[in-house]
Amino acid sequence: MQHDLQLRAAARAIYDACYPTEERAPVSFDEAERFGTVHYRQAVGAAQEARSVLSAKHDQLLFASIL
Repeated sequence: MQHDLQLRAAARAIYDACYPTEERAPVSFDEAERFGTVHYRQAVGAAQEARSVLSAKHDQLLFASIL
């Protein structure tokens, strides 16, 4: 995912918010990314969902401004 820097940044923010301590995730975001841990995959999935929701909302706002 290193080619999509915005998605990676969003996944990192979600990972850090959901797994702030070693008790919740035993490795850092970079290590989780390298090993493809379940925590990392969940953060990426959440980032993809957020991007989808935000882009749909943006489209709605554009449509509303045309009216």
